[in-house]
Amino acid sequence: MTRPTMEDVAERAGVSRALVSLVMRNSPKVSDRRRAAVLKAAEELGYQPHVMARSLASRTSTVLGVMVSDLRNAFFADVVEGLDAAARAAGFDLILNTGGRSPARERDALRSLLSFRPAGVVLLSPVAPASAIDAAAGQCAVVLVSRTSRAPGVDTVNDDGEAGAAMAVEHLVALGHRRIAHLDGGGAAGASARRRGFGQAMRANGLEPVVVRSEHTDTAGEKAVRELLCRYAPAELPTALLAGNDFNAVGAISALEEAGFRVPEDFSVVGYDNSSLAALRHVSLTTVDQPRTEMGRLACEALLERIRGERAEPVRHLLHPRLVVRSTTANPRRGSPAHR
Repeated sequence: MTRPTMEDVAERAGVSRALVSLVMRNSPKVSDRRRAAVLKAAEELGYQPHVMARSLASRTSTVLGVMVSDLRNAFFADVVEGLDAAARAAGFDLILNTGGRSPARERDALRSLLSFRPAGVVLLSPVAPASAIDAAAGQCAVVLVSRTSRAPGVDTVNDDGEAGAAMAVEHLVALGHRRIAHLDGGGAAGASARRRGFGQAMRANGLEPVVVRSEHTDTAGEKAVRELLCRYAPAELPTALLAGNDFNAVGAISALEEAGFRVPEDFSVVGYDNSSLAALRHVSLTTVDQPRTEMGRLACEALLERIRGERAEPVRHLLHPRLVVRSTTANPRRGSPAHR
């Protein structure tokens, strides 16, 4: 089977190819009668406009590229949902790919997105080198979500990671926890701000920060907990954990339960993101909420402002997070297996 062409639609509707092109571009120059005939023919043939060809012909792209750091992390799906809604409302389509949290792969993924000549690209928690991002900004509008930048051609949308981590610490301290560990995100975007916020809040409460190197994945959360359990004697173990993100927290809980501990009876656990995963009833994770769909909407709006030439100066959105308390945090219990 061959893909129906614009010529096929023109022949079926009994009009010229040029008129079909005007209809597909939603031109007001076409009469309602002819527009209806063309759309009916296109539907009967199953014709779909070739977005890339149309962009090349008109020299204006209606495509936005999106690079997702980790396809398994529900946080990114929520951000893309906000992006997609705003893009569709403005008449743009999205192309998605991933760099798999690898700087080299992200560089290739970014190069692939740019080959489609998008009007702009949104990079979600990228770990690609700043030089690659700055080079992309020389070709089209670029917005970073969950990563900072000082480049004048790059816009950013972030939550206040320092404040979010501090909220989690204050919550745990208020419950009575004094030994709190942070499973950090390593070199992931946003991890350094959460690490700083954790350390500052712990010291402000007269407590010693404990940071275990990790990553924003479930397997890294499992590994970090096993390392923590080996590092401390049972009586010296932390009573609470702040994970780098929700995905990391789920892995940490899995490792704790595998070792015979209960959450929150033996360990309180706080995640970060408030992804759809955290809200599942059997997970019910206490977590720091980032306004995910709002971040996607703001990223799209920043792109559109650049594309339309409405501004040249960079915009830096910094959104305030909030704590969502669920079932994985409680007062530390004396005599629990972890702390006897």
